[in-house]
Amino acid sequence: MLKILENKNFFVFLLIFFTLTSCAKEGFFKTGDARKNPPDPRERVKKNLEEGKGFRINDAIKGGRGATNFEFASSNELWRASLDVLDFMPLTSANYSGGIIITDWYSEQGNAEESIKITIRFLSNEVRSDAIDVDIFYKKCIATNNCKINKQDGQLKKEITKQILAKAAVYQKQSKDKNYKPYRMSSSDNERE
Repeated sequence: MLKILENKNFFVFLLIFFTLTSCAKEGFFKTGDARKNPPDPRERVKKNLEEGKGFRINDAIKGGRGATNFEFASSNELWRASLDVLDFMPLTSANYSGGIIITDWYSEQGNAEESIKITIRFLSNEVRSDAIDVDIFYKKCIATNNCKINKQDGQLKKEITKQILAKAAVYQKQSKDKNYKPYRMSSSDNERE
Protein backbone atom coordinates (compact mmCIF):
# COMPACT_ATOMS: atom_id res chain seq x y z
CA MET A 1 0.00 0.00 0.00
CA LEU A 2 2.87 2.41 0.82
CA LYS A 3 4.52 1.82 -2.57
CA ILE A 4 1.30 2.66 -4.38
CA LEU A 5 1.02 5.96 -2.45
CA GLU A 6 4.65 6.80 -3.18
CA ASN A 7 4.06 6.15 -6.88
CA LYS A 8 0.90 8.28 -6.83
CA ASN A 9 2.81 11.17 -5.28
CA PHE A 10 5.50 10.81 -7.92
CA PHE A 11 2.96 10.80 -10.75
CA VAL A 12 1.10 13.78 -9.27
CA PHE A 13 4.40 15.66 -9.05
CA LEU A 14 5.19 14.82 -12.71
CA LEU A 15 1.71 15.89 -13.80
CA ILE A 16 2.01 19.24 -12.00
CA PHE A 17 5.52 19.78 -13.33
CA PHE A 18 4.54 19.15 -16.96
CA THR A 19 1.39 21.24 -16.60
CA LEU A 20 3.33 24.22 -15.26
CA THR A 21 6.12 23.99 -17.81
CA SER A 22 3.68 23.70 -20.70
CA CYS A 23 1.98 26.90 -19.51
CA ALA A 24 5.23 28.85 -19.34
CA LYS A 25 5.47 32.08 -21.24
CA GLU A 26 7.09 32.15 -24.65
CA GLY A 27 10.85 32.39 -24.42
CA PHE A 28 10.98 30.59 -21.07
CA PHE A 29 13.12 27.89 -22.62
CA LYS A 30 15.82 29.01 -25.03
CA THR A 31 15.57 27.39 -28.40
CA GLY A 32 18.61 26.40 -30.39
CA ASP A 33 19.41 27.48 -33.91
CA ALA A 34 20.02 24.37 -36.02
CA ARG A 35 22.03 26.39 -38.54
CA LYS A 36 24.61 27.33 -35.90
CA ASN A 37 24.92 23.90 -34.27
CA PRO A 38 26.39 20.80 -35.87
CA PRO A 39 23.99 17.83 -36.17
CA ASP A 40 26.46 15.31 -34.72
CA PRO A 41 26.21 15.22 -30.89
CA ARG A 42 29.97 14.73 -30.48
CA GLU A 43 30.64 17.82 -32.61
CA ARG A 44 28.11 19.85 -30.54
CA VAL A 45 29.85 18.79 -27.32
CA LYS A 46 33.21 19.69 -28.82
CA LYS A 47 31.96 23.12 -29.96
CA ASN A 48 30.37 23.93 -26.59
CA LEU A 49 33.45 22.91 -24.63
CA GLU A 50 35.77 24.86 -26.91
CA GLU A 51 33.65 28.00 -26.43
CA GLY A 52 33.69 27.58 -22.65
CA LYS A 53 30.00 26.71 -22.37
CA GLY A 54 30.46 23.18 -21.11
CA PHE A 55 31.40 21.56 -17.85
CA ARG A 56 34.39 19.28 -17.53
CA ILE A 57 34.55 17.08 -14.45
CA ASN A 58 38.35 16.82 -14.67
CA ASP A 59 38.66 20.63 -14.59
CA ALA A 60 36.42 20.83 -11.53
CA ILE A 61 38.34 18.10 -9.70
CA LYS A 62 41.80 19.39 -10.60
CA GLY A 63 40.82 23.03 -10.19
CA GLY A 64 39.91 22.61 -6.56
CA ARG A 65 38.55 25.67 -4.83
CA GLY A 66 39.15 28.30 -7.51
CA ALA A 67 37.30 26.41 -10.26
CA THR A 68 34.43 28.88 -10.61
CA ASN A 69 34.77 32.31 -12.13
CA PHE A 70 32.15 34.98 -11.50
CA GLU A 71 32.56 38.07 -13.67
CA PHE A 72 29.03 39.58 -13.65
CA ALA A 73 28.83 42.95 -15.44
CA SER A 74 32.37 42.74 -16.75
CA SER A 75 31.38 39.71 -18.83
CA ASN A 76 28.53 41.54 -20.60
CA GLU A 77 30.06 42.91 -23.79
CA LEU A 78 27.29 45.47 -24.47
CA TRP A 79 27.58 46.92 -20.97
CA ARG A 80 31.37 47.26 -21.16
CA ALA A 81 31.23 48.76 -24.65
CA SER A 82 28.59 51.30 -23.61
CA LEU A 83 30.64 52.47 -20.64
CA ASP A 84 33.74 52.73 -22.84
CA VAL A 85 31.95 54.80 -25.49
CA LEU A 86 30.46 57.15 -22.87
CA ASP A 87 33.63 57.50 -20.79
CA PHE A 88 33.96 61.22 -21.67
CA MET A 89 30.61 62.04 -20.05
CA PRO A 90 29.76 62.13 -16.32
CA LEU A 91 27.25 59.44 -15.33
CA THR A 92 24.16 60.06 -13.23
CA SER A 93 23.18 56.40 -12.99
CA ALA A 94 24.64 53.11 -14.17
CA ASN A 95 22.42 50.27 -12.98
CA TYR A 96 23.46 46.90 -14.36
CA SER A 97 20.60 44.94 -12.81
CA GLY A 98 18.10 47.50 -14.10
CA GLY A 99 19.75 47.56 -17.52
CA ILE A 100 20.12 51.32 -17.87
CA ILE A 101 22.88 53.92 -18.12
CA ILE A 102 22.03 57.63 -17.74
CA THR A 103 24.58 60.38 -18.24
CA ASP A 104 24.49 63.80 -16.67
CA TRP A 105 23.99 66.91 -18.82
CA TYR A 106 27.14 67.50 -20.84
CA SER A 107 28.26 70.51 -22.81
CA GLU A 108 31.50 71.52 -24.40
CA GLN A 109 33.52 74.12 -22.51
CA GLY A 110 32.79 77.03 -24.85
CA ASN A 111 29.03 76.39 -25.16
CA ALA A 112 27.11 76.70 -21.88
CA GLU A 113 23.71 77.26 -23.54
CA GLU A 114 23.52 73.84 -25.20
CA SER A 115 23.99 70.45 -23.55
CA ILE A 116 23.11 66.80 -24.16
CA LYS A 117 22.09 63.85 -22.01
CA ILE A 118 22.26 60.22 -23.15
CA THR A 119 20.21 57.29 -21.87
CA ILE A 120 20.96 53.71 -22.87
CA ARG A 121 18.51 50.90 -22.08
CA PHE A 122 19.56 47.27 -22.52
CA LEU A 123 16.85 45.10 -24.02
CA SER A 124 18.97 41.96 -24.41
CA ASN A 125 22.43 40.66 -23.52
CA GLU A 126 23.07 39.55 -27.08
CA VAL A 127 25.23 41.70 -29.33
CA ARG A 128 22.74 42.80 -31.99
CA SER A 129 21.35 46.08 -33.24
CA ASP A 130 18.01 45.79 -31.43
CA ALA A 131 19.60 44.91 -28.07
CA ILE A 132 20.05 48.52 -26.95
CA ASP A 133 17.88 51.61 -27.06
CA VAL A 134 19.80 54.90 -27.14
CA ASP A 135 17.95 58.15 -26.40
CA ILE A 136 19.60 61.55 -26.75
CA PHE A 137 18.13 64.65 -25.13
CA TYR A 138 19.17 68.17 -26.15
CA LYS A 139 18.81 71.12 -23.81
CA LYS A 140 18.95 74.71 -25.09
CA CYS A 141 18.89 77.54 -22.58
CA ILE A 142 18.17 81.17 -23.45
CA ALA A 143 18.52 82.26 -19.81
CA THR A 144 19.28 80.47 -16.54
CA ASN A 145 15.71 79.29 -15.93
CA ASN A 146 14.50 79.37 -19.53
CA CYS A 147 15.50 76.01 -21.03
CA LYS A 148 13.89 73.80 -23.63
CA ILE A 149 14.56 70.02 -23.68
CA ASN A 150 13.96 67.89 -26.80
CA LYS A 151 14.51 64.23 -27.56
CA GLN A 152 15.93 63.82 -31.05
CA ASP A 153 16.81 60.91 -33.29
CA GLY A 154 19.72 62.15 -35.33
CA GLN A 155 23.14 61.24 -36.58
CA LEU A 156 24.65 61.22 -33.07
CA LYS A 157 22.25 58.46 -31.95
CA LYS A 158 23.21 56.31 -34.94
CA GLU A 159 26.91 56.95 -34.40
CA ILE A 160 26.83 56.08 -30.69
CA THR A 161 24.82 52.90 -31.36
CA LYS A 162 27.26 51.91 -34.10
CA GLN A 163 30.30 52.49 -31.86
CA ILE A 164 28.79 50.49 -28.98
CA LEU A 165 27.93 47.53 -31.22
CA ALA A 166 31.37 47.57 -32.87
CA LYS A 167 33.18 47.57 -29.48
CA ALA A 168 30.82 44.90 -28.12
CA ALA A 169 31.56 42.66 -31.12
CA VAL A 170 35.30 43.03 -30.47
CA TYR A 171 34.82 42.22 -26.76
CA GLN A 172 32.68 39.20 -27.66
CA LYS A 173 35.36 37.85 -30.00
CA GLN A 174 38.03 38.38 -27.34
CA SER A 175 35.88 36.55 -24.80
CA LYS A 176 35.35 33.59 -27.15
CA ASP A 177 39.07 33.47 -27.91
CA LYS A 178 39.87 33.58 -24.18
CA ASN A 179 37.42 30.78 -23.35
CA TYR A 180 38.47 28.59 -26.27
CA LYS A 181 39.91 25.28 -25.12
CA PRO A 182 40.62 22.60 -27.71
CA TYR A 183 38.58 19.48 -27.14
CA ARG A 184 40.46 16.21 -27.21
CA MET A 185 38.32 13.17 -27.79
CA SER A 186 38.79 10.31 -25.36
CA SER A 187 39.60 6.81 -26.60
CA SER A 188 35.98 5.70 -25.95
CA ASP A 189 34.71 8.48 -28.27
CA ASN A 190 37.10 7.38 -31.02
CA GLU A 191 35.91 3.76 -30.73
CA ARG A 192 32.28 4.79 -31.35
CA GLU A 193 33.09 6.33 -34.70
